[in-house]
Amino acid sequence: MRTRRRIITFMIGAIVLAVPARGQGTVPSALASQYVDERAGVGLDTAIARALDREPSLRAVRWDIEVARGLRQQAGLRPNPTLTLERRDEPAGSDNLTSVGIEWPLELFRRSGRVQTAERGLQATQFAVADRERLLVADVRTQYGVAAAAVRDVIVADELVAAARRQWDVVRARVEAGVTPPLERDLLDVELRRLETGRLLAAGRADVAVVQLKQLLGMSPDEPLLLGETLEALVAGSTSEAASAVPVSMATRPDVREAEVRVTLADARVDQARREGRVDVSLFGTYMRMDAGFPQQGVGGMGALERVRGRFNYVAGGAMVMLPLFNRNQGQVAAAQAERSGAETRREAAELAARAQVAAAQARDAQAQQAVSLYAGGVRTLARQNLNVVRQTFDLGRATVFDVLTEQRRYLEIEQAYTTALREAWEARAALKRALGETK
Repeated sequence: MRTRRRIITFMIGAIVLAVPARGQGTVPSALASQYVDERAGVGLDTAIARALDREPSLRAVRWDIEVARGLRQQAGLRPNPTLTLERRDEPAGSDNLTSVGIEWPLELFRRSGRVQTAERGLQATQFAVADRERLLVADVRTQYGVAAAAVRDVIVADELVAAARRQWDVVRARVEAGVTPPLERDLLDVELRRLETGRLLAAGRADVAVVQLKQLLGMSPDEPLLLGETLEALVAGSTSEAASAVPVSMATRPDVREAEVRVTLADARVDQARREGRVDVSLFGTYMRMDAGFPQQGVGGMGALERVRGRFNYVAGGAMVMLPLFNRNQGQVAAAQAERSGAETRREAAELAARAQVAAAQARDAQAQQAVSLYAGGVRTLARQNLNVVRQTFDLGRATVFDVLTEQRRYLEIEQAYTTALREAWEARAALKRALGETK
């Protein structure tokens, strides 16, 4: 009996020690390989580039730039002249009148104001699209971290399930050998089923996170997507980038720049409204040919009787002046001035929001990095060692199965808390980059 117990003890110790700790060369499980491939998977930079190129809503917004360019081109065009043709015939006689006229608006003051407004509108649209790109990059960066965190939960859950299944196999063998009561086998069986359920739920969350990431990348849910970076690699890379990063001015944020351009756009509209209320001139010219006569006859130049008839040509030209006596576009000017006041207020709000976002993101990032550093100081390694010791103690008969289950759940909680800390650190760094206006 003692010899059999020693053999089983050696088997359990070998199984437990064969399970490596996370962060110390752990090979991803077969289930986790469905989500991560560090060689052939899509890295964060590739994901961002793909989103900027393929995301449908961004591509739709980019057409607004072409619309604004068309409006700018249209604003620079001069008005077309107006050509009029007229023909009059007398029903009871042979008299007729033919005239040709042309009218050409000069737009002495209006064209420049219209062009300036269209130019400012184009700039505002370009900054609006750039801000949409900034938000999309931030969403991709955040969702990539969410997916990586969900995959890490799958890896941890899969490792615990594998270890619990091996432990249950050993205890079952001990029960069959008659050295362990069946209750310990049943307790481990319940724990194994609980861990398997948790693994399935973790896999479901990972599937959802990956599908949401595909949507941001402009991919169909049916297209395959493997992550190329783990959550630990993402956090470590962002920390090294922060050490050498150059501070970015908030004035370069596209939404702040857009708010500033909106103010200049409002100024341009005020100027355009005033210009449209000024005096304007249109040139015109006409040519008229009249063929008229009378039924009486008279003596012609050759001394013969001829009908009294003549053909006459008239040329006229002049200018029409629009006098702003009553309508000087007062209402449009007032509306544009009010719009300008609102744009100025929104610019102040955008700058205030940008400063607040940067300050909040910096505070969140600092605390999250400290939390990750605490776990990196050996807490997880110690938790793994404690679990191994409790398992070996249980094998020697100096601990109960409840001690093993308690320590195993504590280890799972620590790993889950570490994943939460890593995810928080990544999201905090992503929020900071978003607040600073970074798009890389």
